[in-house]
This record gives sequence, structure tokens and C-alpha cells, in this order.
Amino acid sequence: MAPVTTLVLAGSRGAEDPVAKLAGVSHKAFAPVAGVPMLVRVVRALLATPDVGTIAVAIERPELVREDAELSPLLDSGRLVLLPAEGSPSRSVVAALKALGTPLLVTTADHALLRPEWVSHFLANLPDDADVVAALARDSAVQAAVPGTQRTYLRFADGRFSGCNLFAFRTPAAMRAAEVWRQVEAQRKHPLRMIRLLGPWAVFRFLIGQLSLGAALARLGAITGTQAAVVEMPFGAAAVDVDKTADLELAERLLAGR
Repeated sequence: MAPVTTLVLAGSRGAEDPVAKLAGVSHKAFAPVAGVPMLVRVVRALLATPDVGTIAVAIERPELVREDAELSPLLDSGRLVLLPAEGSPSRSVVAALKALGTPLLVTTADHALLRPEWVSHFLANLPDDADVVAALARDSAVQAAVPGTQRTYLRFADGRFSGCNLFAFRTPAAMRAAEVWRQVEAQRKHPLRMIRLLGPWAVFRFLIGQLSLGAALARLGAITGTQAAVVEMPFGAAAVDVDKTADLELAERLLAGR
């Protein structure tokens, strides 16, 4: 496999982001976890993954990256490049696809536990015919790895899954999926508009737990005009990111256990 260009989403959620506020930083990406900024941890894991090539960081304040002692030399070497964050994850991905093309691996700066073997497993198991792929972990794998953790699960007829903050936009057609993501994100405060976009029957079946994961992927593919797929991750801890202060404590505890 040729090295894959990777995008790390490191945009700010504003001054009231609980993790950034607790750490006293403008961007959650620079909140330290066990003494190391989350963004640095993510970049280290990507650098240690053989199939990862150039790493792009999308952030509003590029000087934060330039001023970091570990990241600055990577900018000088060209291994790390900077892109402006575009106000939301989907808009940043759309802009990155236009600038960098496909295939594009996407992750987030708050994926502080990210490990090279997780990235390698995801890339090695991408379906050949898929345009866009997401990594998911089944609830049983998450609870086995991190007993008692509270994660957000998508409930399908064939199981509950949590996202692992790894996405592959494999082909130019994947841009259509990113554009639909942007539309959904823009309508998140307007439920009726979202239902019209996604289809009321599919939304209803999902809400009552009767929509299978395969049916959901087929619906997503029909909406976006792409072949959508998932890679089920055997690493339950891959579903742990740092969205709230309790996650920060959990991540530090898990890192100490390593």
C-alpha cells in the first residue's frame, strides 16, 4: 500500500469547551494528557504507522503547531502540513479533500489513545469496493477493554457500535459523502429537515432499533451515491476519545496502565 495522506481535525470548539477550559488552552487539541498535548500524541501514533504518509493538521491557529517543539521540525521537513480549519469537521474534510485529494485518512486530535496498530488494522481491512469507510467498535469490545465506560453508541438491529474516529475517503466519489455530512451537520438543529434528508422510514427504523447496520450503510450509500462500509475494530479502547473532562481522567488512567 502506498503511504496514505492523513488529516487530523484539530479545530477549536470555542472557549467553553470543557476540556480546553480545564487545561487552560484555546484548543482542546493542545490539552495535555499525561503531560503530552493530545495532538502530539496523535501525530506520534501516525508517524509510527508504516502506511501513513504526509500528515495534515486542520486548525484555526497554525502558530500553535509552529510553536510546539516536537511538531515544528515536522513542518520544516514537510512531513507535517497545515490547513485552515473551516468551522466544522465536515467542512474541514470537504476542504481537505479539495486540497489533498483521495485517498485520505481522517482522524481527530482528541483521539489521545490512538495506536499505530489500530490505524494499520483499519487501513489493512478497508473493503476494496468502498468509497468511504468508518471504523466502529462493538459495545462488547468497548466494555471488555474499558469496563464501565460511558460511550455514545449507535443502536442497530444487529448490535450497538461506537465510532472510533477513523475514516477513510478512498475515492473521488467520497466527496459526495463529505458534502452530505456537511448538509447533515448544518441541519443538526432542525430535526425535520434532517429527517427529510435522511428519509423518515430509515430514521424511524433506526429510532426503534430495527435498522440493521447493513441497511443503514445501504441507505447512506443511496443518499450519497457512494459505496459506504465499516471496519469493525477489535480494539475496544479505540472508541475512547477525549470529549469531556471525565474522558481526560479516563485517558490518563489508561495510558498509565500501558
